[in-house]
Amino acid sequence: MQDHSFKDYVANHLYNELFTALSNFLEENHGNLHVVSQHVTAIDEAKLSDIEIKGVYIDNQPGMKIAFDVLVEAQLEISEYDRHTDRNDDAYPWFKISCTGDLSHNLDDFSTNAIEEYNCKDKQQHPMSDSLVLIIRKDQLEKVATDFLQRHYPEALATPMSLSPVDLADRMGLSVDLKTITSDFSVFGQICFADCDTEYYDEDTDSIKTIHVNKGTILVNPNAFFLRSLGAVNNTVIHECVHWDLHRKAFELERLYNKELTHIRCQVVGGIKKDNIRTATDWMEWQANSLAPRIQMPFTPFKQKADALIKEYQKELHTKELIDVMEPVIDALATFFCVSRCAAKIRMVDVGYEEAMGVFIYIDDQYVKPHAFKKGSLTKNQTFSISMRDALFESSVNPTLRATLEQGTYLFVDSHFCINSPQYIENDENGQPTLTKYAQHHIDECCLIFDLSVHPSTNAYGKQFYTECVLFRDASSDIIFEAAYVLSKNNLTIEEHAKLVQACNDEIHRVLSSLPHDFSDAFVALTNWRDISVEKLAEESRLDARTIRRLRNEPDYTATKETIVAVCIGLHLPPPLNFKLLAKAGYCLSNTPLDLMYHFLLTYKWPYSLDICNKYLTSQKMKLLGKKNKKF
Repeated sequence: MQDHSFKDYVANHLYNELFTALSNFLEENHGNLHVVSQHVTAIDEAKLSDIEIKGVYIDNQPGMKIAFDVLVEAQLEISEYDRHTDRNDDAYPWFKISCTGDLSHNLDDFSTNAIEEYNCKDKQQHPMSDSLVLIIRKDQLEKVATDFLQRHYPEALATPMSLSPVDLADRMGLSVDLKTITSDFSVFGQICFADCDTEYYDEDTDSIKTIHVNKGTILVNPNAFFLRSLGAVNNTVIHECVHWDLHRKAFELERLYNKELTHIRCQVVGGIKKDNIRTATDWMEWQANSLAPRIQMPFTPFKQKADALIKEYQKELHTKELIDVMEPVIDALATFFCVSRCAAKIRMVDVGYEEAMGVFIYIDDQYVKPHAFKKGSLTKNQTFSISMRDALFESSVNPTLRATLEQGTYLFVDSHFCINSPQYIENDENGQPTLTKYAQHHIDECCLIFDLSVHPSTNAYGKQFYTECVLFRDASSDIIFEAAYVLSKNNLTIEEHAKLVQACNDEIHRVLSSLPHDFSDAFVALTNWRDISVEKLAEESRLDARTIRRLRNEPDYTATKETIVAVCIGLHLPPPLNFKLLAKAGYCLSNTPLDLMYHFLLTYKWPYSLDICNKYLTSQKMKLLGKKNKKF
């Protein structure tokens, strides 16, 4: 579909009718016009020379009818006659011509109902865009979904149930036919607004064939996924039902320009468009994407079912914490309503359970442990959990974050920048740092917040709906996210959090000020302070014991930068001591990619070996750093 203008159609096809209607109005009402003129004080005659269409305000009506107010600037010659002299002047007042018409009749029944001088006051009950797409704000989506169900599937509003998409289509006079629409699955659904011949892909013969379909036929590709993790056939059928219910008028406008147009194909496309450059088709897809899950999971019945499941699982698992039951509740909701886990999770957030934002998150090919936070701590485009790639990038290029982290107050643990305190971080059975149970239940108290967005290069359909809850990062999803540090209220409370680690910082300062001048002596002092044996340090640093002994006992021994970094990691030193020991060995870190990685390791004590980090550094994910167009 193209973006055709209803205003242009009115100007090009209804000009004569509008001109005649306004001319007749002026013949009867010229004496009541409020026109300012320096020459004419009382209008005895007003002749209409021309009109210019300035705007059209459209109001949605039942069926295929529309009401629309046409704003016209009139070119008038006004005259005043008396026995002494005639006075004339030109005037250009604006008028509002209220009209109605039926798009199913190609507006052949067009009529004007009222005309008045324009007073700059226009308010439509159900406003439509110039492309005849219903204007729906995000905060109106629930109301629109409820209205849809009241008209087509009212029982779904009365009690929790799984809505049958095929039954819904049947009630709307539509039929569903499963067809592989394209060979590459680039089209997952199609709604036919008129009887037509349409193409489909025959998998048996590997060829494109043509079939005749009737008006109101929904073609669904049984193999295509709607956003992969957001459901397949069920969601697609409802998606097409929304098109039929809300977008037939936009389609009929296109038909006024192109009679050959017969259907809308919902195509898998890439890229994210800003609101001000979206086409009519973009807006129709956003509406269908946003409304389909709200129709499948109506607000009140969904919340009733969620509340019941929460109580059931809290009793079964002997817990009062919502975060402990959120995963099984979401999975049970997905099964009950026949939707995907992602759709159920997003709906949980919609109905007020922000705890759902902290479960089913996959980062760096690993599952992030469920975590909870105070209500209102995050907006839907924020997160506590970020990838290694984003952690490295933001800590390198964001001076505010870098300065904060170099104090040693935070460690990067379990995909979070968490306060370095035993209250929040402990070692697991393998000796690796991990979040404590308390930290998982109070993540807002101890972890930094990042803004999260979808990378522009991501090739996925309907990302506006997906980013309603960007925290759902599915292990199978090809959507690439980017995180950016933000100076939020939570992040600005570092002074308060720092009190928790003040004693540790005092100790670090004491050790730092007492370190010997020579590297080998300083190294011995730090191994003694950490109370770690040569053998244990060799194991922790992935070095051999002989190298550790030479560092301790041979002042003239020259070790590589990598060796010193490995030693610092093995000692689990705070950042200031890491950089001091590195300096005593005669090394400093530059802005090369390798040194940036070393800086990251020494600052946040990354719990992986150097070879693992180097693999990430040279992987495709790390190459995305260059797309930020920032210089390290």
